[in-house]
Amino acid sequence: MDENCCHMKTKERTTEEYKDLINRLNRIEGQVRGIKGMVEKDAYCVDILTQVAAVNAALNSFSRMLLANHIRTCVVEDIKADKEESVEELVATIQKLMK
Repeated sequence: MDENCCHMKTKERTTEEYKDLINRLNRIEGQVRGIKGMVEKDAYCVDILTQVAAVNAALNSFSRMLLANHIRTCVVEDIKADKEESVEELVATIQKLMK
């Protein structure tokens, strides 16, 4: 496993943020199951690709929302606590997201 992948850090989320994240992930999971069903039923390639594009867009939206919240909470709190390494972690995270 990549050492930089899974930190032991945790974050407490508000009930609203938690519900929103889980709801988005549940919708994405349903979309992926739908794509699997389309493949199993020999759906037309273009139709499957259209659904894959929708899942990619949903994941990107999820990532943007999570990143924005991370910056507003974790990064701001770390900077206030003089934990400047949080900025480097943020830069590395953005670079990974932009690959």
